[in-house]
Amino acid sequence: MPSAVDTTAPLVHTNPSTYPFLVAGTILVGAAQPFFQCTPPLLSAVWFAADERATSTAIALNFNQIGIATAFLVGGLMAADPSGLATYFGLISVLCTALTIGTLIQFADKPPIPPSTSELEKVMKNEKEPPFIESVKRLFSTKGFTRPLAAFICSISITNVVGTFIEEVLERGGVHGQGLIDLSGAGFEIAILAGGILIGGFVDRTKQYKAVTQLNLVSALFFLIPLGLTDHWIGQEPFLVVASMLGLGMAIGPVQPINAELAVDVTYPSDETAVESVQQIGGNFVSALLVPLAEVAARSDYELFPLREKLESDIRGDVVLMMFVTLATLVYFSGFDAPLRRTIADSNDER
Repeated sequence: MPSAVDTTAPLVHTNPSTYPFLVAGTILVGAAQPFFQCTPPLLSAVWFAADERATSTAIALNFNQIGIATAFLVGGLMAADPSGLATYFGLISVLCTALTIGTLIQFADKPPIPPSTSELEKVMKNEKEPPFIESVKRLFSTKGFTRPLAAFICSISITNVVGTFIEEVLERGGVHGQGLIDLSGAGFEIAILAGGILIGGFVDRTKQYKAVTQLNLVSALFFLIPLGLTDHWIGQEPFLVVASMLGLGMAIGPVQPINAELAVDVTYPSDETAVESVQQIGGNFVSALLVPLAEVAARSDYELFPLREKLESDIRGDVVLMMFVTLATLVYFSGFDAPLRRTIADSNDER
């Protein structure tokens, strides 16, 4: 978040010898992330029934947003200076260590009985996962895999760009004061999780992956507009900006877990971790490209309805860029037409 980044410079300037440790810590955190971000579909397949998996994946995958929301709320208060930042990192380290110990104590490999027919079939056939590179080749050769991959990449890219520039987005919309910005940022992250749970539950019951993804992408397009639109006649509209940001989180966030499950479904009996790894690599790679592009695009405004006084407005380039990415993804994803292999295998399960 911005406040944590801003405090790095004085911390380094005060004690340059600590900088290598900060870099090493950042690398270790990044190295640990795949073990958490790439395993939710596997967790859902092994432990949850066919009508629970999208919800389970949404909780496991999007609970990362609660950590980010906590950073907005707690980090914004604690990390106001180098000393506070050090205390904040120390608190995180202690809590993570305690949670890790608790997890190891309670960890179980799998339930006594597979929770679904599809998982039971994999166990009975003694399915062995091939090397990662071979799994990737199989995934890309499977009909239907690339479209949920595109939707996943779009979702994670939009949330990452908005999260990165959330302070700028809110301030240009009339939201001022670090406290309000932190609360709005936390609300955006919580909305991502809430949307994933609610919409994931609906997908679990209906298996309408395609229709729900399309509806969410269309909704995201509309919620993006107020984040970069300034109506010259009305002026700034803080309430509309915050409400749109929450709506965007509810709409675009669930696209990730839904399409993680869709990709696993169409490639069954594939390696669930390989599926999610490809999606995470693609999503983070595109995000890394999109963030600097959005920063450059934000310097441009595009005028709308210049000849109509009450409609005259302008829209920022970064929002135009995100809308283009979302629209392109919607068009590509709409061509999805592949059998839901795991759903077919689970068709005899009791509901």
